[in-house]
Amino acid sequence: MTIAALPLGAILLEGLVRPRRGKFPLAIGRSLPGTWLLLWMMTALAGLFLLVCGSLPVAVCLALGVLALLTVASNAKHAMLGEPLLFSDLALIGAIFRHPQFYLSAVAVWQRTVAGIIALLLLALLAWLFVPAVQPHLIGSGTLAASLAILVLSLKAAPIRRLATVPAAHADVQRHGLLPTLLLYWLRWRESEAPATCAAPRRSPIAQAPELVVIIQCESFADPVEIFSDPDLALPGLAAAREHAWQSGRLQVSGFGAYTMRTEYGVLFGLDEEELGFRRYDPFLTALDDVSHALPARLKPAGWRSLFAHPHDMRFYGRDRIMPAAGFAHLVGEDSFEAPAPGQGRYVTDAAMTDEIVALAAAAAGPTMIYAVTIENHGPWAPDEHSSGDLKQSYLRLARNSDAMLSSLVERLGALERPALLVFFGDHRPSIPGATAPGGDRYTPYVMIRLDASGAILRGEDRHADLTPAGLHHAILDAALGDVASGQSPS
Repeated sequence: MTIAALPLGAILLEGLVRPRRGKFPLAIGRSLPGTWLLLWMMTALAGLFLLVCGSLPVAVCLALGVLALLTVASNAKHAMLGEPLLFSDLALIGAIFRHPQFYLSAVAVWQRTVAGIIALLLLALLAWLFVPAVQPHLIGSGTLAASLAILVLSLKAAPIRRLATVPAAHADVQRHGLLPTLLLYWLRWRESEAPATCAAPRRSPIAQAPELVVIIQCESFADPVEIFSDPDLALPGLAAAREHAWQSGRLQVSGFGAYTMRTEYGVLFGLDEEELGFRRYDPFLTALDDVSHALPARLKPAGWRSLFAHPHDMRFYGRDRIMPAAGFAHLVGEDSFEAPAPGQGRYVTDAAMTDEIVALAAAAAGPTMIYAVTIENHGPWAPDEHSSGDLKQSYLRLARNSDAMLSSLVERLGALERPALLVFFGDHRPSIPGATAPGGDRYTPYVMIRLDASGAILRGEDRHADLTPAGLHHAILDAALGDVASGQSPS
């Protein structure tokens, strides 16, 4: 009976994972290869726990408990961000403990409570029902080894080799299930090859090329008119920037409510998600392989010095290692900023970031690029004294602070009277419970403002262009170094 509970429980729990095809768990219709992988993955997990505890009932409960926790986590993520749990999310487990405020907000209180109770019960069972006899532990070891061997052989078989050959996480979880997709995507990611080293193309210099490039990756910045369908919420700074922009448009980001690093990687490294394949879900995991493509590395041969500013722990996503390798000469991290004053929120303000960016720009002695990542408008948007408990109003208040940053940078960079390019964009749209939801449009605004040697704005000729983050990377290179010469590839 206990043995039968494992496959039955696994299929029932897998049936609760969203997205699913049917309304009821038993009607979801997961694929046969996916179900085969699920059952042997669960058998291997149960064998591992049997090896540890020596009790078959406890091992089965623990294995099903792990699947239940993954189901809760995946469904919470799907509801908040519009995509299921991915193999790359497991790489962030350490970050969850270092920065829990970034992640636990995506899980409802009742879900956290249920997950915590399940985890405690499973640990208590493990301690209470531990069996000291050697035989069940040996059976667990044999079960684990046999299950892993069957999994390895199965993964080499043609029917399973043909599964999940292109990234489509939503469809693959719906078709094959969560655990099989986690395993298959991890394997496909490991098989991925790094892109070829980037060769510098010939470029045609442009008139009044900038000596200063300031790029602002603005946290959760989006046009409230577009996300809330309310023209009264227009941001004056964004409207003015669009009117006077050298180029502006929609930035076609792939994430919703999170995954800053996907947009950041695209703008910094210039590789589209189609080129990344299964690396797209967290390109920072393999970014050290791609440093020849990075903006600082491509600007450096032309005499540019690059600075990276982010008022947060630079170890987050490995920026402390990736950014120097990509060619940034100096990192400006959280130690360079004072903690927010009471009433200013949890994170360093955009106003403080503006002051630091302008100071760096003023001190720049030669061609300089400054890439800055803001954080003031990071969720969750808790009720505060300014919003009367309305999360939407909390977001809008912080979005207006970001908008004020845009206006201030245009004015203060102009006052430096140096040829300059200001690029300002949102990393993703906000996920605000009760106000926004995944699905539909995901784009954010971007603007490129060019200033001449007197600080005057150089207007483009109605240059509206919708770009991917990688497309924005190439637009920045074109503006800084000149257009790619005819017949040459931009990368």
